[in-house]
Amino acid sequence: MVKGRIHSIETFGSVDGPGIRFIVFLKGCNLRCKYCHNVDTWNPESDDLRTADEVLDFAERYRSYWGEDGGITVSGGEPLLQIDFLLELFKKAKERGINTCIDTAAQPFTKEEPFFSKFKELMEYTDLLLVDIKHIDREEHIKLTGLPNDNIKECFEYLDEIKKPIWIRHVLVPGITDDDNYLRETRKFIEKFSNVQRVEVLPYHSMGQMKFKELGIPYQLEGVESPSQERVDNAREILNGQRD
Repeated sequence: MVKGRIHSIETFGSVDGPGIRFIVFLKGCNLRCKYCHNVDTWNPESDDLRTADEVLDFAERYRSYWGEDGGITVSGGEPLLQIDFLLELFKKAKERGINTCIDTAAQPFTKEEPFFSKFKELMEYTDLLLVDIKHIDREEHIKLTGLPNDNIKECFEYLDEIKKPIWIRHVLVPGITDDDNYLRETRKFIEKFSNVQRVEVLPYHSMGQMKFKELGIPYQLEGVESPSQERVDNAREILNGQRD
C-alpha cells in the first residue's frame, strides 16, 4: 500500500481550482525557485505518512462545503514526484465521485517509462491541472529554478494533445519574469494550445523569505519589491491577448 508523504493540509481553499478545495500539500520538489513560498516542502522526507483512504476519509468530512464545483487539489512541493500515491488517491477519489485537480510545475514529466504510462493513467482520473510557467526562456528558467524547461514544455504539448483542461499560472517577478518581450513569448506559447481555460498572473511576494532564513538557505531575491498593480495588469493583458 502506497503512502503519501504529506507536508500539510488546507481544508478550505478558495484559489487552487474551481469552487472550495480540500488541498493536500505533498513533500519533495526538484526545482529551487528563488521566490518559492513553500521552501519547507523541498525535502521529500515527512513524518506524516497517509494512505489514499486516510486522506479521502478526512477530506469527505468537509465535502458539504465544496458545492458543485469543489473537490480535492493536490499541491506541493511537486505532487508528480509521488505519482504512485497520486494515482491511487485520484483513482479512489473518482470512485467516490470527487473532483480532482493537480497543482504542478510539470518538472518531473517525461515520456520515458515507467513514468509516462503512470502519467497517462493518472490523467484518466484528473479533472484539471494548474500548471506553472516559471519562465518561458530556457536559460532564464535555469537561473530562476536551477533546471531547464524543455520537458515542462513537452508536458504542455501532451496535455493539449489529450485535451486535458489546464489553468496556467505565472508568477510576476520584477526584473525576472515581468519583461514585456518574455511575456509576449509566453503568450505565443500559450496560444498554441486549445485546452487552456484560464491564465492567472500571481504577483511576487516575499512572504516565503522567513522560511528560507529558518532553514538556513540564502534568499536570493532580498530587496525585490512586489510588482505594481500597473505591471500586474499589463502582464494579464499581454498573456490573455488583450495587449500587444
